[in-house]
Amino acid sequence: MLNSIDFSGKPFHFLGVGGIGMSALAYVLADRQLPVSGSDLRLTPITERLQRMGVHVFLEQAASNLSFFQGETQGGGLPQVICSTAIHGDNPEYKAALDLGCPIFHRSDVLAGLIAQYQTISVAGTHGKTTTSSLMAHMLVEGGLDPTVIVGGEVQNWGSNARVGRGPYLVAEADESDGSLVKFKSAIGIITNIELDHIDHYSGGLDQVVETFQQFAQASQRVVGCIDCPIVRDRIRPAVTYSLDPESGADYIADAIEYGGHGTKAMVSERGERLGEIELQLLGAHNLSNALAAVAVGRMLGMEFGAIAPGLATFRGARRRFELRGEAGGVRFIDDYAHHPSELQVTLAAAKVQAEKDDRRLVAIFQPHRYSRTLTFLPEFAQSFVNADLVVISDIYSAGEANPEGISGQVLADAIAAHRRDVHYQATLPEVRTFLGATLASGDLAIFLGAGNLNQVIPDLIADRGG
Repeated sequence: MLNSIDFSGKPFHFLGVGGIGMSALAYVLADRQLPVSGSDLRLTPITERLQRMGVHVFLEQAASNLSFFQGETQGGGLPQVICSTAIHGDNPEYKAALDLGCPIFHRSDVLAGLIAQYQTISVAGTHGKTTTSSLMAHMLVEGGLDPTVIVGGEVQNWGSNARVGRGPYLVAEADESDGSLVKFKSAIGIITNIELDHIDHYSGGLDQVVETFQQFAQASQRVVGCIDCPIVRDRIRPAVTYSLDPESGADYIADAIEYGGHGTKAMVSERGERLGEIELQLLGAHNLSNALAAVAVGRMLGMEFGAIAPGLATFRGARRRFELRGEAGGVRFIDDYAHHPSELQVTLAAAKVQAEKDDRRLVAIFQPHRYSRTLTFLPEFAQSFVNADLVVISDIYSAGEANPEGISGQVLADAIAAHRRDVHYQATLPEVRTFLGATLASGDLAIFLGAGNLNQVIPDLIADRGG
């Protein structure tokens, strides 16, 4: 395995090119007119966009895909094969790449190579990475800094998870799930918060997670962090800080906060001096905190507050982050990626504000993600739905994990029911659709939560209600 990515013209081939992280990298490389191909299991809007960029997409992961390169010499035409953590050693395309002698890299190696070519702002944290990086990127675009962007969600303002700019800055989402963010050497490193998650990787517990973030911070020239998270405050000690607590002493503070049903307003201060008011289309304290990170970075890059505030105000969000999917029959359908207890709590708190403002019943539909996460955080999950009026739990989306402990969605539903009423277990997606079809009523706000495939039922439910 080589230790450096070749950006000089050698081809790239992505295994699983339609993945949200992989596709962003493929997009940026294709924009550079580099030869890019990849494989995935089906066409999606993401892979179709890549095809329009000139990326050759194979619609299966098969050894025969790499026969396309067999006539090439190893030093010239064989592709650099790019894998994510989801690709395992028994993958036939991966094994064919080994047999051919292709250089094989993790997707984080490509991102690290790109990060080194820019003045990069890398956004890390257990929660809030996608919204923070997307919001920050939009602010820089609107402020005329023309950044390149690689994030883990599709930004609604430009309909993609990647953007190629001509300015010197790159905004990148730094994923901690597999520990690969330690490879990134950024001009500015953002840390939104630190908690234990991804138990499949962090068998050493919270201390292992903290150590990973400390390595990321040490590799960054300057670190910006939210000191409302005690772990960030005490174990990272960022150079530039932000907080929603006026007494925290942070460099950037929000006060005079108004949490509305369809947005948020606050006054922002910089080291004790009022900068002015920001207005967001995003809900909840967690998103106001994310906006403070963007303000801090904008100021570090020399932006006037008068250019920062309009960029924040016009950001419409990222897909699957409290995304309005439609309204039908008086029901409002929201799609959100929350899958950790902390994420569920803040998302449902924000949804409750909107529901109460609009006099709606809040219906939370949750698909647990990974057996290991569900088992480890079962007590926390059990208390994460206090703001919902009705809760529907499906079975667990395995994400390829084994289930040695026999945990199930029914176990989680029973644990939630010990703390609240109106909890209903519907194991499969067809059962979820049938139950909601009979249960949802005009005036409901239905929010679908999870990192799996639960949101596939939303279009059918909208259609069932005449939408």
